Amino acid sequence: MNIRKSILIRVYLAFGLMVFGALLVFGKLLHLQYVDGDRWRAIADSLTIRERVVEAARGNIYSNDGSLLATSVPEYDIRFDAMAIPAEENDVFNARVDSLAIQLAKFFGDKSSRQYLGQLKEARAKKQRYMLIKRAVSHQQLKALKQFPLLKGFKENKKRYSSSLIAVRENKRILPFTNLAARTIGYKNTKGDTVRVGLEGAFGDYIEGRSGVQLMQRIAGGVWIPVNREMEVAPTDGSDIIATIDVNMQDMAQRALEKQLIQSNADNGCVILMEVNTGEVRAIANFTRDTEGVYREKFNYAIAQGADPGSTFKIASYLVALDDGVIDTNTIVDIGNGTYKVPSHTIRDSHPPKKSRVTAKEAFEESSNVGVAKLINQHYGSNPAKYTGKLHKWGLNDPLGLQIPGEGKPWVKMPDSRSWSKLSLVQMAYGYELKLTPLQTLTLVNGVANNGRLLAPLFVKEIQHLGNTVRKFDARVINKQMASEDAIRKMQKMMEGVMTEGTGKRLRSPLYSSAGKTGTAQMADGSRGYGARRYQSSFVGYFPAENPKYSMIVVIRNPRNGYYGGSVAGPVFRELADMVYANDLSLHSTLDKRQVNFKGTKVPYTLKGSKDATAKVYQLLGIQSVNWNAIVQSDSGANSTNALPFTSAEFKEGVVPDVKGMGLVDAIFAMENAGFKTTVRGKGKVFNQSLAAGQRLKSGTNVLIELH
Repeated sequence: MNIRKSILIRVYLAFGLMVFGALLVFGKLLHLQYVDGDRWRAIADSLTIRERVVEAARGNIYSNDGSLLATSVPEYDIRFDAMAIPAEENDVFNARVDSLAIQLAKFFGDKSSRQYLGQLKEARAKKQRYMLIKRAVSHQQLKALKQFPLLKGFKENKKRYSSSLIAVRENKRILPFTNLAARTIGYKNTKGDTVRVGLEGAFGDYIEGRSGVQLMQRIAGGVWIPVNREMEVAPTDGSDIIATIDVNMQDMAQRALEKQLIQSNADNGCVILMEVNTGEVRAIANFTRDTEGVYREKFNYAIAQGADPGSTFKIASYLVALDDGVIDTNTIVDIGNGTYKVPSHTIRDSHPPKKSRVTAKEAFEESSNVGVAKLINQHYGSNPAKYTGKLHKWGLNDPLGLQIPGEGKPWVKMPDSRSWSKLSLVQMAYGYELKLTPLQTLTLVNGVANNGRLLAPLFVKEIQHLGNTVRKFDARVINKQMASEDAIRKMQKMMEGVMTEGTGKRLRSPLYSSAGKTGTAQMADGSRGYGARRYQSSFVGYFPAENPKYSMIVVIRNPRNGYYGGSVAGPVFRELADMVYANDLSLHSTLDKRQVNFKGTKVPYTLKGSKDATAKVYQLLGIQSVNWNAIVQSDSGANSTNALPFTSAEFKEGVVPDVKGMGLVDAIFAMENAGFKTTVRGKGKVFNQSLAAGQRLKSGTNVLIELH
């Protein structure tokens, strides 16, 4: 074969292969176009068009008094469609773009009008349809922007031009009262995990609403813009939550707690205020000292911190014994010198007793550890399951099933528990070897105030959507009658006695009655046990005692300036109760029906002063008044336990009056009207005056009155 023919064969073969390959490519194109075309077109569309989830506005959270605790505020990313006006109508665009740049510069104040103008014109030149102007724009700002040139639709020469404004909405959650009940309100977790915090987390299904959908298209530069100005599926806003929190009471609680935490130099603390008959929580405050020494709400100790309750648990111990009928309030217990030896341990009272033999009521009022340990050990030592079984029957070992997450699990051990020992029963009697959260302890005491009806605390009372009730929450009864009426009534009297005769007597108010119990417990410190001498101070009670409306617990952990419950936690109870009483007019009964925690039947001491003024006050208060001299001389047969003695203060011009025993106002009034100039030292009532009473001296003479 010659060379020419060989070359031609190779050329034909190569050409044939090329033609065959071209036919294969052409065939594949036809297959892609007509056979697989729909599938690939769908894939292509999915790469350039996607659905954007438009978050619904979360529902509001309102307080019991109608104040807004949490709400969603819309924020917008403002973008500019430079091609909203057709490219061939640059004259229309240019006639308005200068004015737009000037107004944007004036409105936002972040750039000059020249800078804005350059950006707007550059976007027009590059045919951008999604140029960012500003992020995080408020709804009010958006309304103003919609009136700017080019950002609002307009008509020119009978032709209508659409707005160049594109607003992409995002919702921002705000708390109008900032840190007021912030931990209880909670927040929505944005990290995608299952952590739920407060009301926001617990009622998220109601609050969040239903999200909407908007189609987005990717354009040059990887920027996504809406396909349509309107959303394909509009979002449905969430429902509103009506909480039981009262804004004013919450504010009072936080201020009172923070002040006492600072004063006692404590690590953390909490206070809860609850309505007795409904279980509705009116205030709940939690503060923790951070590394900067500032107290902030970082953890909800009130519902989550389980610990030994200490002496406040004596309420449960005495109530068990009273309900079983093994003791009465006048049962005698020998507390000796305030120590009680049990196997491998000695129980001690915090203070030496005034007498060795006391009644059960007196032991409770003075918070005697020895007294309650002896009584419980005497009557339940051979059968401790009877004591612990009743605590379990009341539900003290079960969670309360709160409406918000994070409740600490209570622990009330039984004789078959692994950790049960010979010490367990007597330790439990005064609040050790068990765990309760402050709210669980308050729930027990609220049951005593509620005549034995144990209620689960409420944080939300209603859910509404567009003003209509979706769901209502009523008081949930845990135990209809936790103890007999007789036992409850005796327990109430014992708690009232704490405020008149016992460890809480410094906390009683002259305006209203109250009942309570102080508590001081040593806190375990890891491997160091109780050796570090760290304390938890607490006070729990209710008011008014004769018709309870509010119950309250205060717990302060690791205070460094004192640690007894009455002196550390008690002042928060008194201050908050005073403020609530002053603001709740329903508590202000008529004077003749009002009861207060006076010791016995003795009437309050009154300073010497004007007879007429004093008599008028006595008359308005419904108190019989008598003259002190008449009592001393036994002329009237009056008794100071049911009538109020006073001495009338008299004065003559130029004669030094006797102002000893008077208050400052009356003393100055008497001295000045007698013509003498007064100098004052000290405070309280007058115990000394520099000029002897009865002297006749020159008008204007100076006299020093000392108060103590």
